[in-house]
Amino acid sequence: MTLRHVVMWKLASTVEEERADQAARIKAGLESLPAVIPEILRFEVGVNSLPVNEFDIVLVSDFEDEAALQRYVVHPEHEKVASYIRSVVSGRAAVDAED
Repeated sequence: MTLRHVVMWKLASTVEEERADQAARIKAGLESLPAVIPEILRFEVGVNSLPVNEFDIVLVSDFEDEAALQRYVVHPEHEKVASYIRSVVSGRAAVDAED
């Protein structure tokens, strides 16, 4: 079994330049995690390119199981990135599905 973890975030800022900077910083931070968190099997980060969509950033990641996902969630490097994300977003949605 593989557990697919999908998260989407909505940036809080309405200033386009600030939003672009925050999205780039989130993307870079998230993309640094597979090198330091061995539980990650697959990891893709995308920044929204169509203004009609509700969310701005998406993460699609795969883990061996729920225990591996939980180790990722509490990993100190993930916590650093997540702390920044929480400071700049106004909304979040997540789905965890077995594949």
